[in-house]
Amino acid sequence: MGKKEKIVLIGAGSLQFGLGTVGSILASEVLRGATVCLHDINKEALDLVIKACAAAVEERKLDFALESTLDRAEALQGATFIVNSIEVTPRFKLMDMDYRVPLQFGNKQVTGENGGPGGLLHSIRVIPPILDICADVARICPDAFFINFSNPMSRICLAIKRKFPSLRFAGLCHEYEHFLPYVEKITGKPRQELDIVSGGLNHFGVILEIKDKASGEDMYPKIRKDGPGFLRSLAAYDGLALNAFVLESFGYMPYTPDSHFGEYVQWAWERADIPAIRRFMRTYEEVLMADFKKLTRRIEKGKGASCVVPDEERAVPIIEGIVTDKNYVEPSVNVPNKGVYANLPEDLVVECPAVVNRQGVNGVAYGEYPKGLAALLRAQASVQDLVVEAILQRSKSIALQALLVDPVIETSWQAKQILDEMLELQKDYIKIQLT
Repeated sequence: MGKKEKIVLIGAGSLQFGLGTVGSILASEVLRGATVCLHDINKEALDLVIKACAAAVEERKLDFALESTLDRAEALQGATFIVNSIEVTPRFKLMDMDYRVPLQFGNKQVTGENGGPGGLLHSIRVIPPILDICADVARICPDAFFINFSNPMSRICLAIKRKFPSLRFAGLCHEYEHFLPYVEKITGKPRQELDIVSGGLNHFGVILEIKDKASGEDMYPKIRKDGPGFLRSLAAYDGLALNAFVLESFGYMPYTPDSHFGEYVQWAWERADIPAIRRFMRTYEEVLMADFKKLTRRIEKGKGASCVVPDEERAVPIIEGIVTDKNYVEPSVNVPNKGVYANLPEDLVVECPAVVNRQGVNGVAYGEYPKGLAALLRAQASVQDLVVEAILQRSKSIALQALLVDPVIETSWQAKQILDEMLELQKDYIKIQLT
């Protein structure tokens, strides 16, 4: 069954992504016989990953073919699945700039990775090269299924939807899975005993329904009673105080932490755990770099096979579900709305449960999103609309409009100064010129 599949990893030189994804593929019985092609523009990093993966295949005597190439067109020949996780480097220097430059003009964004002025510049940097990848996919392997892990997820996926409407794709994020341990502690039940429906926008979603599987009991009364205090009591790595406030105010619990949910609302600065967010952002790079160095040492010492282990991401289960026509429901993916949420724009990429089968990944219709939260999401949908149009039309004036309608921006002066300053500071990292 798997012998005809060719799975291409774009950005495979990122050790954590490359080794973890290949580890999941190699552990798959369904995908036995598949070809795994690793692609990156960084030869040194790519050589490390292919060395470790080749050692794993050889030592475990597995029926997989491995390829690696710096040439994207070569990598995409015959591809049936593409998994993308690219970032414009130097990632953390630019992320820090995305946060600190707006702050210099008095802007109170809590992170600046996916929303706010930082999210705009991040989008302007990373969406054009991802659209270039999609152009190659449309030309070389148009029937392949494209899975995106890069951020800003919603904006990237919306740009793909508009620029390449026939491309089959889904965006994946692990926030929902990472939040489930908190749900278990609040409800006192393991996730296997709970029926959960969640969704919204990526990094801006809530648990919509939660019931005990056996009894059908609605668990939300307990969550609304015990959840706020529990969330505030935790020393979470990037804060959950905003989650507690949203749960109290809107009646639904976000499943992504303060550092992300707070990117989209103007009152996050006064409600989010800002010290926790800043600690997280300071240590995130250090943790990843330490992990990178550890993996590099092991590979260079000839122990690379031990580094190729399955990760917790959902790309490979989804690929298996498409290949086997499994027709199961994946709990959290990013796909075009197409009636998933009736009171949100159709021209929007939403996060929701989706049916996975031979046709691809298709969102499950939910109906009306909770009204108060839908109002917040519609505001963000308007921002995303303008961000994507600014990039597709290479328009600085539309980029300014995107800032002017962003709730996180406080004054028109602030919007113009931030845009001018950041476009100048980051001109060497932006592939397109806005005019």
